[in-house]
Amino acid sequence: MTEPKMNPNPFDIVGAKSSDAEKISKPSLSFWKDAFVRFRKNKLAMLGIIMLILLIFMALFGEAISGHDTEKTDLLNTNKPPSSEHWFGTDDLGRDMFARTWEGAKISIFIGLAAALIDLVIGVLWGGIAGLKGGKVDEVMMRIADILYGIPYLLVVILFIVIFEKVNIWTMIIAMTIIGWVSMAKIVRGQVLQLKTQEYVLAARTLGAKTGRIMFKHLIPNAMGPIIVTLTLTIPNAIFTEAFLSFLGLGISPPVASWGTMAAEGVKAMQYYPWRLFFPAAFICITMLSFNVIGDGLRDALDPKLRK
Repeated sequence: MTEPKMNPNPFDIVGAKSSDAEKISKPSLSFWKDAFVRFRKNKLAMLGIIMLILLIFMALFGEAISGHDTEKTDLLNTNKPPSSEHWFGTDDLGRDMFARTWEGAKISIFIGLAAALIDLVIGVLWGGIAGLKGGKVDEVMMRIADILYGIPYLLVVILFIVIFEKVNIWTMIIAMTIIGWVSMAKIVRGQVLQLKTQEYVLAARTLGAKTGRIMFKHLIPNAMGPIIVTLTLTIPNAIFTEAFLSFLGLGISPPVASWGTMAAEGVKAMQYYPWRLFFPAAFICITMLSFNVIGDGLRDALDPKLRK
C-alpha cells in the first residue's frame, strides 16, 4: 500500500495574512486634522458655527437689508408691531427695530471679540513668561495675578466705567480687559509648566535657542488647544457683560444701539410692546449659546483622551 502524501502546508493562517500585517488601514492624521474631523462630526457645534456666521453676516449687512436708518425717528409710527414694513416693529421713537437690532449686534459682537483678543494677548504673554521663567519671576507675576483674580470682575468694570462721564466702545473694552486676562494667564502658565520639561524644549535650549523662540515656536503652538477653548468661552462672557452693563445704564450711551440698551428700553414697555424686549434678548441668548456650543465642541475635539 502506498502511504498518503502529507500536505506540505498543513496549517492555514486564520485571519489577516502576514503580507497584510504591515499595510496601513487608513492614512495617518495630524493632531489638528484629527481634531477638525471630530469637531465636524459634532452636529451641535456645527449648528453653532452656522448661527454665528449668520449673526455676523446680519450684523454687517442687516441695516442695508432693512432699508431703514437706525437713527431716523418717525413719531407717526411709534411702537408698531412687526409687519412687512418693519420686520421687528418700531420703538417709542418710531425707529426700525430690525435695523437697530443688527446695529446693536455689530457693537456687541465687536466689543466681545476685541475684549477677548486683548485678554488673549495679555494672558498668553503673562502666563507664558511666568511659566517659562519660573522661580521668583513666576512667584511675583502669579501673586499679582492672584490678587487681581480675587477682586470681583464686575466690581472693577463698574468702578472703572463710573470714573468716565461718557462711556464709549473703547471705554467698555478697556474696562473689561483690566483683569479679564487673568484666567487666560493661569491656563497658559499651567500648559507651559507641563511643556517646558519636554525633550524637544530641552533640545532647543541645548542648541542655543532664545527664550522668545522657545515660547512662540515650541510652547505656545503646543498649548493652542486650551487657549482656543478658553478664548471661545471668553467672548460670550464679554458680550454678556456689555449687555448687562448697558442694561443697567452703565454701558454704551443712547442713542447708540446695543443689545443691552435696547433690552433696557424694552423692559419699560414689556407689558404693552413685548417685541421691543424679545428680539434683543433672543439674539443675546442665541449668540451666547453659539459661542458656548462651539467652545464645548472644540474642547471635546482637542482633548487627547478622546482620540481613537
